[in-house]
Amino acid sequence: MHSINRRTFLAGAAGAGSLALATSWPKALMAQEGPIKIGMIIPLTGATSQFGAAMSAAAKVAVNDVNAAGGINGRKIEVLIEDDQSNPEAAVRAARKLIDVDKVVAIGGSYASAVTSAIAPLCYESKTVLFTSSGADSITKTPHQGYIFRTSPTVTLQGTRVGQYALGIGAKNMFFLGPQTPFAQSYIDIISSLFKKAGGTGAGLIYEDKRASYRTEVDQALRANPDVIVLGGYVPDTSVVLKDLYRAGYTGNKVGFSFGVNQVLADGLPPEVSEGTTSLIPSASVDSTAYKTLIDKMQLASLDGYSCQMYDHVILTTLALAHAAAASADGTVARDNVRAISQDDAGEKVTDVAAALKLIAEKKAVNYDGPSGPLEFNSIGDVEGVFFRYEQAQKGKMTLLKVA
Repeated sequence: MHSINRRTFLAGAAGAGSLALATSWPKALMAQEGPIKIGMIIPLTGATSQFGAAMSAAAKVAVNDVNAAGGINGRKIEVLIEDDQSNPEAAVRAARKLIDVDKVVAIGGSYASAVTSAIAPLCYESKTVLFTSSGADSITKTPHQGYIFRTSPTVTLQGTRVGQYALGIGAKNMFFLGPQTPFAQSYIDIISSLFKKAGGTGAGLIYEDKRASYRTEVDQALRANPDVIVLGGYVPDTSVVLKDLYRAGYTGNKVGFSFGVNQVLADGLPPEVSEGTTSLIPSASVDSTAYKTLIDKMQLASLDGYSCQMYDHVILTTLALAHAAAASADGTVARDNVRAISQDDAGEKVTDVAAALKLIAEKKAVNYDGPSGPLEFNSIGDVEGVFFRYEQAQKGKMTLLKVA
């Protein structure tokens, strides 16, 4: 049984009114109903919190940009930020609040793959759009019915790039060390396959998280005589692994990912421990006007790709709802219009939300590219245009090697 609420009543009244009223009622109705709420689940604390503060700040800049441009058909947006504590259980509680209590139309953020895997069913079952920066391939292989959009490269792509980099510097024998995550075994399989095809060897070990020492695991890895060790953990456990590798006298190559090997890690270790450790980083579109505008607004010299994605999660939701010009702002409306404002063949390329909203109001098609890069999504919701950069710890500082 469906109850008759204010929205249903007004919709019926509009249908029964004059042609002029019927033409104008969606905009008028939307303006009367208060702000459109968008949720953000961000790791402000815990093992994956190194980008959390910047992520939150970037989302708030997006809100200011949208509202300064008049919002969605005159209706402001509001972003509600929840801390997932780098923990799936806390993320589930946050998602339930955002969906059930706050009635958000979309959730953005969602950084760690374990967090995203936990909240994804809550989102698509409630018909709430989920924008995620997680890499685990399994996330978009769920029966999400189009409600998930990934703005970060997949584990398959990241693992392939790390493997290719390691082979490119002459490594022959690879060993992966990382905690149990939704992507750990995938990394082992992907990178090992590349090494075996190149005539080398590949193996791995998945360890228990939050240990004071991984010397046993390090010794097991070193028995395989690797000339490259791939670090698949987050900052806390990767720091411990690097200390144990240093104590064990390992002098070979070390390669990791931005969630574990970054300036936060380098700051917390003696320079000689992190020295030479390379990191693969999903990069923002650093040469774009959108990126340069965002870092100017945030008063920063540079910004990580994940925080740029947070900005884009808010803007994608906004433009999708504006494009629909529907009486109701809900997850299904957002889902059905994301591609209409972001695909390469969608319309005029635009990087500024105010310009995009103006074009949409004029019934013109737009193709939004943000500070994180092009935002064209394939059939299962994975972004197709991505950038990477490679950085290396040198004397305690992460130093750019190349962008590719």
